Amino acid sequence: MSKNYAALASTVITALGGADNVVAVTHCMTRLRFVLRDPARVDGPGLKATPGVLGVVQADNQCQVIIGNTVSHAYREVITLLPADIQPAPVQGNAGFSLRRIGAAILDALIGTMSPLIPAIIGGSMLKLLAMVLSMSGLVEATSPNYIILNAIGDGAFFFLPLMVAASASIKFKTNMSLAIAIAGVLVHPSFIDLMARAAQGEQVTFAFIPVTAVKYTYTVIPALVMTWCLSYIERWVDRITPAVTKNFLKPMLIVLIAAPLAILFIGPVGIWIGTAISGLVYTVHDYLGWLSVAIMGALWPLLVMTGMHRVFTPTIIQTIAETGKEGMVMPSEIGANLSLGGASLAVAWKTRNPELRQTALAAAASAIMAGISEPALYGVALRLKRPLIASLISGFICGAVAGMAGLASHSMAAPGLFTSVQFFDPANPMSIAWVFGVMALSVVLSFVLTLLMGFDDIPAENTERQTDASQALTGARAQASA
Repeated sequence: MSKNYAALASTVITALGGADNVVAVTHCMTRLRFVLRDPARVDGPGLKATPGVLGVVQADNQCQVIIGNTVSHAYREVITLLPADIQPAPVQGNAGFSLRRIGAAILDALIGTMSPLIPAIIGGSMLKLLAMVLSMSGLVEATSPNYIILNAIGDGAFFFLPLMVAASASIKFKTNMSLAIAIAGVLVHPSFIDLMARAAQGEQVTFAFIPVTAVKYTYTVIPALVMTWCLSYIERWVDRITPAVTKNFLKPMLIVLIAAPLAILFIGPVGIWIGTAISGLVYTVHDYLGWLSVAIMGALWPLLVMTGMHRVFTPTIIQTIAETGKEGMVMPSEIGANLSLGGASLAVAWKTRNPELRQTALAAAASAIMAGISEPALYGVALRLKRPLIASLISGFICGAVAGMAGLASHSMAAPGLFTSVQFFDPANPMSIAWVFGVMALSVVLSFVLTLLMGFDDIPAENTERQTDASQALTGARAQASA
């Protein structure tokens, strides 16, 4: 049954406090992400009761509305209801500093910057995997132009990732996008890359008598992100000190002249050290705990998705694959986590007597098992019914342990599912293929059985109808009140 996305968008905007309460909106694979002026105006219960909304996550002035795989349709309708020029939210006094606020701001910046880039990263990953499969099967030689071009197409999103990060971060930090891209472009310029390679071999490289640290910036996230954040302050400062008559040429020249050397000499190396430290911490835990770390991550992954913190691992995964060619902790844990949610949803579809819930569960199961997109199953089924979530967490732990013991590792960064299972194939270990499909089958079967054994409180069909009628009545009442 197709959804009325225009009605859904109208109800969501109304529940968020109206179009004038929305500062900004974007979307990721399954969520509409709103920034609000006044979070107190949000009608949380009404928003959660809206048909088509799988879940709601609120934090400070941000609200994430989980729609599912068709979020882009809802996003298009939402945009038509908002002003063409959404203005930034007014500053509401000095909120003060605290570790919690700083941590939330860092997490918000990372998620807000990386979420729009995920489609390009996944698309590039799948093309690189296609090139690898063609080479493994002998259909294309690794030295042939076809392989080189196909691999280059897939690698473009990763090699030029600093430029993509700079463009996305410039929107997040409200600074000039072309300047951000130009400065990030210096970090991946062929001449600069060659200079850094010579510096890595021991050649003394300086700029303005200051030594330049030998760093490789391709495939990195943190340096461009921090650089763009600093650029937002540099741009405002330069704008204040430059005379109006010289702004068209002096302002951009000074911004680039200040920001680019700062990025090369300080921000870039510090960003690399931060990224390396985070990766080192994560994989030190992996080295120390071994398969147990994969098992723990498999159990925790759905909870991380609920809070949006799963995106924190994106830079670490990208950097690890770039440096070592594979990632063996986070990505293997997602196999059990994603497909376990799919198996639990299948069990719900099998047992429920509610036709609407059965339809939701079947669609969510297909999304999680086939494509690795687990949020419809997480919000539409597991979290809603509670015990299927517990079954998924148990299954995710066990299947993560098996994946860790098998030594599975991903060579790319697509969401683990049946369609993307090829990313775990190791050309040097043919048995990896059997292990991947074995873990996937175990995830679905184990979570299915656990869900049936644990049971769940079914949602009566009449309750669903009442909830829908109440939501429609609420929407109608709001429309009359605003008329």
